[in-house]
Amino acid sequence: MNLRQLKREYLEYLEIERGRSLKTIENYNRYMDCFLDFLKKDTPLAITDEIVRKFRLWLNRQSVGAKQGTLKKTTQNYYLIALRGFLKYLAKRGVASLAPERIELAKVGERSLDLISIGELRRLLNAPNENVLKGLRDKAILELLFSTGLRVSELCALNNDIDLNKDEMSARGKGDKVRVVFFSEFAKKAVKKYLTERKDMSEALFVSLPNQRSGENSRLTARSVERIVRYYAVKAGITNKVTPHIIRHSFATDLLQNGADLRSVQIMLGHSNISTTQIYTHLTDKHLKEIHKKFHNRK
Repeated sequence: MNLRQLKREYLEYLEIERGRSLKTIENYNRYMDCFLDFLKKDTPLAITDEIVRKFRLWLNRQSVGAKQGTLKKTTQNYYLIALRGFLKYLAKRGVASLAPERIELAKVGERSLDLISIGELRRLLNAPNENVLKGLRDKAILELLFSTGLRVSELCALNNDIDLNKDEMSARGKGDKVRVVFFSEFAKKAVKKYLTERKDMSEALFVSLPNQRSGENSRLTARSVERIVRYYAVKAGITNKVTPHIIRHSFATDLLQNGADLRSVQIMLGHSNISTTQIYTHLTDKHLKEIHKKFHNRK
């Protein structure tokens, strides 16, 4: 079997058996096509340590523009992760090729977090005009993002049949995994107020304003929510970049700074690996500041 056919079957395996999203499949297809174009051969035995080394060197030298420079290490790793997954698939099927454990990822620096201050967050949440339906919808979006830590895709997938008599609901996240997220009283109040004023019949929780021509409401997309957040950040006078994911960061740091343990925050964020959640810990070590004050006394 040739590599192109095996790649196609690998992507089908990811979609059907592993339940990966179509966006993930699309990305893996692009990464693998890039590698196979570089390889210029169509047999699994052509994938060797030497060809992988040359491919990594080629990736490392790829320019992404005068301002951005070369391809970031994290981006290079996406290609290597896709290739390693493909080699695991070949091994599972008994197809002779390079052992997947031979693929080592590039070392990357510690990830930095973009955050907004408590004051900026408060101004952002209070920015929508609650006297109009659009403002009620946007207020509910902002409060729900901060209350639950939902990813923007998870927020957009919600339907309006949520039970506001409870303080929790189920959310379906990456890998089709379901987790429980929790409402604050502010979020419950904002969502309830928004739903009370809505007159449309759409099943989606968050919808666009009625189309002037058709009068129909469509489910908000992730891009639409990103624009909404950006609009209110400017309105609130916040100069730093603000996205739904930055509100998710604020949710996590708020929990940790108020004493929540890392494992609980991991579950609430829907991280499959706790190492992903650990990016927040250096922002929340209050006791280190207290120790510094207590024991660092220059005489």
